[in-house]
Amino acid sequence: MALEKGIAELVKDFIAAGRPSSRDKSIDDRRAGYLASVVLAGEPETRVNVEDIHLDGIALRLFSPLNAAGELPTLVYYHGGCFISGEFATHDRQLRQLAFYSGCRVIAVQYRLAPEHPYPAAHDDAQKGAEIIWQHAPELGVDRQKITLAGDSAGGHLALVTALRLKTENRWLPAQLILIYPMLDATAYFESYVSNGADYVITRDSLLSGYEMYLGDTDIMHPEASPLWRDDFNGLPPTHIITAEFDPLSDEGEALFQRMTEQGVECTCQHHLGVIHGFFQLGGISQAARGAIRDVAWRLTC
Repeated sequence: MALEKGIAELVKDFIAAGRPSSRDKSIDDRRAGYLASVVLAGEPETRVNVEDIHLDGIALRLFSPLNAAGELPTLVYYHGGCFISGEFATHDRQLRQLAFYSGCRVIAVQYRLAPEHPYPAAHDDAQKGAEIIWQHAPELGVDRQKITLAGDSAGGHLALVTALRLKTENRWLPAQLILIYPMLDATAYFESYVSNGADYVITRDSLLSGYEMYLGDTDIMHPEASPLWRDDFNGLPPTHIITAEFDPLSDEGEALFQRMTEQGVECTCQHHLGVIHGFFQLGGISQAARGAIRDVAWRLTC
């Protein structure tokens, strides 16, 4: 399958620039580059209300349909960025779209980033954010019975591990998980890390250097570093996984589908052709991204 036209242009420019390695960039430059890519997400959706709040030390951004009232199905979202970058601004446009198309509430959780805050800072913040939203559900307009945990890349990892922590601690569980090309395996075991590792903008170096800065001395096979290999998925809620054809993480997303299914989880997996890691944020140039956003919005209402 060929790359989508708009994404093919990005890849062409990346290769023409000599496939610059993330390892050669400062952390500030990596974060600034991520923020600069926001323009590729399309025009901001204005038909929603957006509010930033702080609760118990965690920053949240709430996206709500216009004239929303009462307790609504809610998407709790963790942004991607390889554990070292990403913020409300990098994901604002697609989260606005999700709130508009679904008619549901969307709440983004900001977590601490590496290298300033290594493991388990992001994991702890992700769980704390979910717990705060659960605790404050009535005032936030959240239907506790219809909470979805979701995220892309590192955020997909955090959504999965948060659900596993909640299950292990015998807390509440979300109604479903939506994992968008999640980072799952710090060992880079699968072949797609080789076949898709160099040419497609978000490279093997991008992903593994993020793991390295976040995990530090933590064993890469630690169950919260490489959750793909865990054997305690049974009891998790229904899970939907999104993978991308030209993504270094493509194989591990498919492997998670197999492992969760084998362990008794109701699981679906949608493989998007012609796109790269990060495509969910490329709605301004990618038809697949626009379709994926609509599909995720639909899943919030099921």
